[in-house]
Amino acid sequence: MKNHIFNILSSIIAFYIPFQIALLTGLPEIKSLILLIFFIQWICFIPAFIFQTEKFFDLMGSVTYLTAIFTVLYIADTRNISDYIIVGCIGLWAIRLGTFLFTRIHEAGEDRRFRDIKTNFTRFFMTWTLQGLWVSMCLLCVLTAISSGIITNSIFYIGLVIFTAGFVIEVIADYQKTVFRKNIDNKDKFISTGLWAYSRHPNYFGEILLWFGIAVMSFSSLKGLQYLTLISPIFVYILLVYISGIRILENNGKKKWGHLESYNEYLQNTPRLFFKIFR
Repeated sequence: MKNHIFNILSSIIAFYIPFQIALLTGLPEIKSLILLIFFIQWICFIPAFIFQTEKFFDLMGSVTYLTAIFTVLYIADTRNISDYIIVGCIGLWAIRLGTFLFTRIHEAGEDRRFRDIKTNFTRFFMTWTLQGLWVSMCLLCVLTAISSGIITNSIFYIGLVIFTAGFVIEVIADYQKTVFRKNIDNKDKFISTGLWAYSRHPNYFGEILLWFGIAVMSFSSLKGLQYLTLISPIFVYILLVYISGIRILENNGKKKWGHLESYNEYLQNTPRLFFKIFR
């Protein structure tokens, strides 16, 4: 019973935080877009729970990103090329990541993280709601910037360079890990080559960097309390490092390879997230 109450309260908080920030922007369309983001998750939760499947969870996350950014572009009715650039950046990222994650889970047959989650109604609902939180917090600054009118200046283009660097790092890191795993000689081994020789989680480093770039691109278009929406890269950092990504992966890694001297040396000599310049 306590777990169900916790899941419900967590879902309420996950919705309340981005919705409250949306209200503080002073733009009614941002409130509507946040509602749309969560509505999509809650609608998709219904068939996911009925059929006990997580296979389209990540894919719907990407679909939600695309829906939100194209909706705000339509609402803003803009002809500013910078709006199309920033929407194109997020669209490219969402399509690439959604396709990558969907293909990976299709090949694996399941996402083991969901084995216990999808059988629990309130926990599974909370998971879908947390995806709404993820999408909302990442997009708040972009949605607000486009609604206010993107200002094109040197800061915008600096952000574009940062986004491009992060996107390229993430794509290369994912590709290297995919190739590594497909090699049967690497079964049950950990990757420590390519970008993974300079960072234990270069894909997450790229993810954080690209969202920082998006925040920089949005910065000049914000004012007053709208600057609160720049929390997106901080949120992504906290989420990936302390809540879901790195924390879980490294705990699993220590269980699987913690007895290996080579793995412990890798942990000791390779930064968790940020790149070391020299090997």
